[in-house]
Parts: sequence; structure tokens; C-alpha cells
Amino acid sequence: MIAALRRQEGFVAARVGIGDMKTSRDPCTVLETIGLGSCVGIAAWDPKTGIGGMLHYMLPLSSLNPARAQASPATFADTGVPLLFREMYALGANKGDIVIKIAGGASLNAAMEMFSVGKRNLQVLKKMFDQNGFRVAAHDIGGSRSRTLRLAVGDGRVIVSSPGQEVEL
Repeated sequence: MIAALRRQEGFVAARVGIGDMKTSRDPCTVLETIGLGSCVGIAAWDPKTGIGGMLHYMLPLSSLNPARAQASPATFADTGVPLLFREMYALGANKGDIVIKIAGGASLNAAMEMFSVGKRNLQVLKKMFDQNGFRVAAHDIGGSRSRTLRLAVGDGRVIVSSPGQEVEL
């Protein structure tokens, strides 16, 4: 599946870093984020406008570090998620048409499990989506493995890869 994405004519990979967010309307763009452990990746796509976006947030709440949230809002769910959707709306996406798929929220080691970062990241996201009328169409969450998330902006395909596994959501 990944090879098929890369064979698209004019393929352009756009890396979304940790605590980062990108949007695009270019049908040749594949948004990609790696290293989703306890972090959560959101792939959002509007099939009517062809606008896609991806967020890779690390922590649930900006109240943990308001200065960092101001400098890097995509680091936190409560500041990054609204930013992702505002950017998509600014490009012309429509709230009711956006298809959302998520990955991550894992617990990779005992220290992370003690703080339940992955679980808290997912809980905050669920609450935000419930309050704002968003529904997750597909997900690959939890567990104890790291993931890579890719969104093909041209057709909305979302692929999640982890060691020895690759699935299309």
C-alpha cells in the first residue's frame, strides 16, 4: 500500500513532526507522521473539497505548559485539534463532510503506563469530538506498538504502519 502511494505521479511527501500540523489541498500530497507511541495522530479529509489535514499531538492539555502551548499549539490536543480544523476550514473544508481517522495512544513502556499518557490523550480527544459533533470513522489505537500514519490527500486513503503490519483504515 505504501509503495502504491509513493508511485502516484507527482507524489509529494509532507512530513508532520511531533507536535506539528499540516493541511493541504494538493491531490499529489501524502501527509505522513512517524513515531506515534502515546502521541495521537489525526488524519482528516473532506471528500467534497479534497482538503486534508494531519495533526500529531503529544499531550492532552495545554494547562500542563501554557507557554509551550502558545509557542507550539499542535503539541496539545486541546489547542492542536481546534487549530487543525480552523486551518482546514480556511482552505474551504466543510465540518459536516470531514472524515476523521486516528492512530496512536499506545503505552510503549512501564513509565508511560504509570502516567497513562496515551489513554489520557485518547480520552481528551473523545471528549472534544463528542462536544463538537465529530465522529471517528476508523482508528488504530492503544496497545503497545509505535505507528506511522499516512493520508493521501488526493483520495483520502489512510494507512497505518507498524513493525510487521500495515493496514488501510
